[in-house]
Amino acid sequence: METKIFNIEGVEEGTAKLPESLFSAKPNPTFLHEVVTAYLSSQRRGTADVKTRGEVSGTGKKPWKQKHTGRARHGSMRSPIWRKGGVAWGPTPHSFRIDLPAQKRRAALVQSLSAKFAEGNVVVLNDSGVKEAKTKTFASALKKMEAGRKPLVLTAPKTDEKVFMSARNINGLSLIPASDIHAYAVLNSSKVIIIKDAVATLEKTFVKGAK
Repeated sequence: METKIFNIEGVEEGTAKLPESLFSAKPNPTFLHEVVTAYLSSQRRGTADVKTRGEVSGTGKKPWKQKHTGRARHGSMRSPIWRKGGVAWGPTPHSFRIDLPAQKRRAALVQSLSAKFAEGNVVVLNDSGVKEAKTKTFASALKKMEAGRKPLVLTAPKTDEKVFMSARNINGLSLIPASDIHAYAVLNSSKVIIIKDAVATLEKTFVKGAK
């Protein structure tokens, strides 16, 4: 499988090969929805908390006697129906994490990459020959590549540091190592831009038997 390759100035240089095992799967929307939901749930902190009637300050004394007052019966001023009382059925700290098998996560990544490739939104960037770190130059290249508002750049361990310096301040751009990529990041992007050396990293990390 092949896709367009651009230089750091956004000029097309030809085509680059991509591993077929990562970019030729048939996406399953229901399956991808399940994986994305699990990922977003796992990002929730779950720290919301309120005080119950046993935690709010106040006396535990009965406000008035049970009978013969003409008023409703009450046992505590810390009851949820009283002003400054505790909260009934409020949130308490807990984990929203949803665990998924590694095989499912990998399958979702392959399907998401395949979906982007089918849309024509996967390109390769040749980062060699970067003279200086300039955000303006990188932003201009993204515009020529029609990267959209939320481009995703996949980097390799040996990616030129000038590329990081050039891309880190661009609004909406995500810069992620190819070995740490996940389905949500791919699906949430407008275009996937793979640094040339990161193609090998993708294949080595996610393709079984690859060296």
